[in-house]
Amino acid sequence: MLGQNTVNLSPEEAVQGDLFELWRQGDAEVKAVVAPDGRAASGGQIKGAAGAIRFERSVRARHYRLTLRRDGTALVTIPAHGSQRAAEKFAAQHAEWLARARERQAQRPQVPTVWALGTAVLWRGKPCEIRVASAAELGSSKWRVQLSLGGELFRVATLAGDLRPTLEAHFARIARAELPLRTAELAASVGLAVRRVTVRDQRSRWGSCSSRGTISLNWRLVQTPAFVRDYIIYHELMHLKEMNHSARFWARVEEVCSVWREAEAWLKQNASLLAAA
Repeated sequence: MLGQNTVNLSPEEAVQGDLFELWRQGDAEVKAVVAPDGRAASGGQIKGAAGAIRFERSVRARHYRLTLRRDGTALVTIPAHGSQRAAEKFAAQHAEWLARARERQAQRPQVPTVWALGTAVLWRGKPCEIRVASAAELGSSKWRVQLSLGGELFRVATLAGDLRPTLEAHFARIARAELPLRTAELAASVGLAVRRVTVRDQRSRWGSCSSRGTISLNWRLVQTPAFVRDYIIYHELMHLKEMNHSARFWARVEEVCSVWREAEAWLKQNASLLAAA
């Protein structure tokens, strides 16, 4: 995120107030630049060779930031004391990066917008085809209309229309039950106490940890493999010791989760399949 020298953050990270967040990789690509020039800017939008670019001011941003969102929108964030002119110059300087990011985005697999019988979705880290539960799977259940994903059953009112809202509601419900318990287990295993765990529909990050000890997790983690889910939880737990992303922080992550690099690689490869509608 930084001005004459530019870098891609990997893993993509952001600091907002007292929150330390692990950004969802694959959903957005980010570049940023330091040293705002102190002039005012009002935001807006311009059209360039690489497509429309939006400009938005953030009172919390410290640097200029260029983000390519999942929907293809390019957004330049202007820090509190930055200017529109400098932001446009920054966007122009990184037009080639933006074009490459768009190419990478186009090549990534995407989750279907509408889910129907036969649609493959990620569940517990594996692509599972949505199908009607068999009589053997239903057993003695009185709820006769159920879907099966990887052997787990989900009640639906009807098989008609888009099944995504109903299934994602089930996923979120399961996450609210499972993720706080798993966080407590992992926290106990490393001798930490968590004040509070919330499960949310976070559009741009997998998890966050506040300085007050509250950990927030993305419900979509139940769609990932167990080792990826655990990595994200460990990542946030380590922020209880190190409220930063320093070398010492990553050393602590390594101590408790030796497969964190593999988890990062999985997220980078598959995050687009976990995107919000």
